Amino acid sequence: MSGAGRFEAHDEHEGPDEGRGDGQGEGQGEGRCSGRTPAGNGAPEPDRPTRIPTPRASVEDTGLPLPDLADLAPVPLDLPHDVLKSLLGAWALAACSAAETAAVEEHLGSCGSCADEARRLREAVGLLHQPESLDLDPGLRTRVLESCLERRPPRIPVPQWAAAYDAETARLDALLQDFGDAEWHAPVRLRWFEDDTARNRRTTVAGVIAHLLSVDGLIATALGLEDPLAEVAGATAEQRALGPAGRTEAFWRTSRFPPTRSVRGPWREQSHSLVRTVSFTGGHAGGLAVSYGDFELSLHDAMLDRAFACWVHADDIADAVDYPYRPPAPRHLNKMIDLAARMLPGALAERRRAGLSAPQSRIPHLVAAGAPGRSLRLEIEGAAGGEWLIPLDSPAAVGSADFEVAHVALDDTEFCQLAAGHIPPEEAAVGQVGDREAIRDVLFAAAGLSRM
Repeated sequence: MSGAGRFEAHDEHEGPDEGRGDGQGEGQGEGRCSGRTPAGNGAPEPDRPTRIPTPRASVEDTGLPLPDLADLAPVPLDLPHDVLKSLLGAWALAACSAAETAAVEEHLGSCGSCADEARRLREAVGLLHQPESLDLDPGLRTRVLESCLERRPPRIPVPQWAAAYDAETARLDALLQDFGDAEWHAPVRLRWFEDDTARNRRTTVAGVIAHLLSVDGLIATALGLEDPLAEVAGATAEQRALGPAGRTEAFWRTSRFPPTRSVRGPWREQSHSLVRTVSFTGGHAGGLAVSYGDFELSLHDAMLDRAFACWVHADDIADAVDYPYRPPAPRHLNKMIDLAARMLPGALAERRRAGLSAPQSRIPHLVAAGAPGRSLRLEIEGAAGGEWLIPLDSPAAVGSADFEVAHVALDDTEFCQLAAGHIPPEEAAVGQVGDREAIRDVLFAAAGLSRM
């Protein structure tokens, strides 16, 4: 109440001092703005102008002496030795007040026993901190390479059709690098389908790498590189000309000792040589034929085939040593699926010749080369998926939606496991609509693409 009355008195006698900027004018302006506002809206009365307080003056502009910074520092406490020693733990944890910290640190300069104790406590506190992981980020290598290649492309880039082989051999090599002798001799069972029957062959991790080395040698021979079987004592020219299974059996049988970890070096050197050689060709050798004994693939498709085999057998090895292993990158996996889809018409024709599916006489009509015929829509779901129209009657026919008689849907990795012979066709989880016989033939043909 007394404050409000004082403001009222100032307003009644004020006039010439309204525009003053000194301390008195400022105080009076503040008083008038506080006491002359109508209740409810908070605005000043219309017959008086609004006053804005002037900025407060800095202490440096008053002419008064500035405070001494030394006066602001904490004054060390005068504490006995026992109390200072009891504060060492809190000091090491930075839990003391400013005055206590100053007292402890002054005491440490004159007391050797307390200084030693303080050092040990500080070291102990350092051990309490959560250590940082020394493991590298799994994606670090990819990010660094992508960043480098964006700034400066490689002088001799790896062709896109060889990138999957380059990536899968590198991934398998990374899996093998920490293996000890026990892991190299861990049992591995190779699985595939042949004549609609599941087959298997027992070997070791080292034996699987020897298998990859010997079969990759088919591409090495086609490119004019050294055949790994040429260095195996007792391996004849006829054995070197065999298909994948024959070459592998010859390598295992004629080797002086069972394969050991020493096979990793030749396999990795051969994979590097293949990538370097196809990179130097600049893609011009893509149509070069690579013989697999009883059939041929173009160099493009052979590199994809070996990338697929590398992933499948790397997964076999990972299962044997109980280690997780991821599928290839979706862009690479899609190319592998595309290769399998393009090989299915030939596999269907081979099944008919072997009497494993409907004979040619039961096909509604024969289809000329390049003409559309009965087709199955193969839908692959997942990041690497897509759709393919598979001609059913002849490898020379063209898939056509107008002649679609069946539709099959599978997950991308499950289709690859089926094509690798790791899943029986009867157990493949598929969505299927249409001609049941055509669907069965395609699923068994997909499994028949597998080999040792």
